[in-house]
Amino acid sequence: MKKLIPLAALLAACQSMSDDPARATAALQPTQGNKAFGEATFEQVGDKVRIIVFTQNLPPERELGFHIHEAGDCSSGDGMSAKGHFNPFGKPHGHPGSGERHAGDLPMLKVEKNGRAKLDVTVDGISIGSGPGNIVGRGLIIHAQADDYKTQPTGNAGARLACGVIKAG
Repeated sequence: MKKLIPLAALLAACQSMSDDPARATAALQPTQGNKAFGEATFEQVGDKVRIIVFTQNLPPERELGFHIHEAGDCSSGDGMSAKGHFNPFGKPHGHPGSGERHAGDLPMLKVEKNGRAKLDVTVDGISIGSGPGNIVGRGLIIHAQADDYKTQPTGNAGARLACGVIKAG
């Protein structure tokens, strides 16, 4: 005999599935001539996104620029196919704590003696899967130098050491 699932239980199950936060990931691969690699995860938390990044084989004891870029394309070998910083709201380049910044301007990666860096930050101005700040399908870049948060439009962060494409899921 078949057992029927009460309608209330079925609705509760559907509700809990829709409450799961949107998530995305990016596998960072080295650009030509570099060895840096890593992984980033993104999770929608209300109107902000939590970003967790683990990277390796970076120049030790430095701070490096880290940005979401316009195009999810790492095919050029040097990361330049990812184009410029993701900037759907037409803002100037700036510090991630500022309201006047590109949506893709993120805090710098602080590299340890062993060439590894970790970042766990929650930022506004971006989203996963919807709206003008949607980062799915965008590029993620680790730069070779620190971001000065002043030079327009790049922050003078230099060459691109690693590139990844942000994918839903």
